[in-house]
Amino acid sequence: MADKIVVAESVRKSFGGVEVLRGIDLTVEAGQVLCVIGPSGSGKSTLIRCINHLEKIDGGRLLVDGHLVGYRRVGNKLHEMRESEIAKRREDVGMVFQQFNLFPHMTVLQNLYEAPTRVKKVPIAQAITRARELLHQVGLADREHAYPAELSGGQQQRVAIARALAMQPKLMLFDEPTSALDPELVGEVLDVMKQLAANGMTMVVVTHEMGFAREVADKLVFMDAGVVVEEGDPREVLSNPKHERTKSFLSKVL
Repeated sequence: MADKIVVAESVRKSFGGVEVLRGIDLTVEAGQVLCVIGPSGSGKSTLIRCINHLEKIDGGRLLVDGHLVGYRRVGNKLHEMRESEIAKRREDVGMVFQQFNLFPHMTVLQNLYEAPTRVKKVPIAQAITRARELLHQVGLADREHAYPAELSGGQQQRVAIARALAMQPKLMLFDEPTSALDPELVGEVLDVMKQLAANGMTMVVVTHEMGFAREVADKLVFMDAGVVVEEGDPREVLSNPKHERTKSFLSKVL
């Protein structure tokens, strides 16, 4: 189990009586890139939010890096963790959303070093050095003193990725990170994500970018109506889907 960063077993989640996840089983190994595709309302974003315990699951088991998400086992019973315990575990999981969620009153550099210094108590000089390294990595070394409103959407999303990396996570979650961007800005964000994958970062990516999934993912999952319909090698699933529902979806997006 140690080399499996994410393990979902029969995971279920409902909202107001509507079952959004209906028994999800999947694994993500260390260093692996898993892309999740599917129509709107299929449960993709809910799944990724459950992995980070932004949503509580209603059934099944979900483990990240060998630990139950949101719960601890005492004997044969599960006990829900306190919010402080959950926050501590969440430090190892970086998440990038559709909207960039940067602090508008802070500069780019401040956005990056705020959490490491406050949450992980990293000395500020060390955190600033790391922040500058990350800005260089995402191609924004010259914008450290800019405020989010002074950046393009693509630049803001690259800052959001760097901010998540500043916490040195073991796992990165991306919830449709390019869907809010103008088409000409998508490539610069995907290039940063490709570099992360090449460097061995474990990633779960909810995406509509089929080219990225084909090129970068180690495994592709197609979800519909709260279940995993099909999974496998991205090139095989995209070129030769086995399930009729997968074929129907891909015929509309490829």
